[in-house]
Amino acid sequence: MAMADNKQFESAGYRLSEATAGDFIQLLKPRVMSLVVFTAFVGLVAAPGTVNPFIAIVAIACIAVGAGASGALNMWYDAEIDAVMTRTRSRPIPAGRVQPGEALGFGLVLSALSTMTLGVFVNWLSAALLAFTIFFYAVVYTMWLKRLTPQNIVIGGAAGAFPPVIGWAAVTGAVSLESVILFLIIFLWTPPHFWALALFKSDDYARVGIPMMPNVAGEASTRRQIFAYAVVVAVVGVLPWTLGYTSAGYGVVAVGLGAGFVWYSWKVLRMQDGDREMKPAKALFAYSLLYLFAIFAAYMADAVFERAFAMGGA
Repeated sequence: MAMADNKQFESAGYRLSEATAGDFIQLLKPRVMSLVVFTAFVGLVAAPGTVNPFIAIVAIACIAVGAGASGALNMWYDAEIDAVMTRTRSRPIPAGRVQPGEALGFGLVLSALSTMTLGVFVNWLSAALLAFTIFFYAVVYTMWLKRLTPQNIVIGGAAGAFPPVIGWAAVTGAVSLESVILFLIIFLWTPPHFWALALFKSDDYARVGIPMMPNVAGEASTRRQIFAYAVVVAVVGVLPWTLGYTSAGYGVVAVGLGAGFVWYSWKVLRMQDGDREMKPAKALFAYSLLYLFAIFAAYMADAVFERAFAMGGA
């Protein structure tokens, strides 16, 4: 009887979902979400003042859900190109496990839930920043910039750079120069990180007509821009120390990490045209992930130690 009902349901133009809980979790882009949550947590911990632990947990949970909502909306809109690219063809929508309408509804509900909860339980500035971040990633980047310009990653990188600012605002109810520097570190880190990926995935992007920098400007120009951005990232990464926000300990770590970023980017710059193995680009992509995690971990550790030292001295 149940099988007959299912057939009648599908013959009426509906298709029963084959999605599992794991498929919906995959829609949230958990690997991207983990980095978002970590940088937001650093902003929350490093911000001056104190926050109730319950409020801190709510804030981080809302930021995580908001980031996941952005991922779901991105996968909904990009389902067609995801089906063509080797890197993304196994995602839940192109693989047929989740229907596009399900992903859209899932993303919209999570967007509203995360921003409203953050506003009611934490503060409305952090909620507004989260709402803007979701809109920027899902609409400005995914629906507009991604298919329009090779600068898509440069401008769109702002979406991934907001989480530490949101974490900061959750504690202070404000945005400061220090939180803006945390924003800039991620914002400027994004182009060399993604262009390194684009170098060894350029065929994928070419097949779907996405104007990534290697496909539009060529590999040589992309390599030069990667190196230029790496130098700027290395300098900006040291700014919290030079401006007196952190101790020399952080400064030493930031200098070392920045030097590594420049070194790996230099190796990419020296690559030969037509190098199909792309080992330097792959190495830079891997190192860039380590760089962002390590520099934010160092920033958080410095803030915690400085606060503990100040309390001990008191």
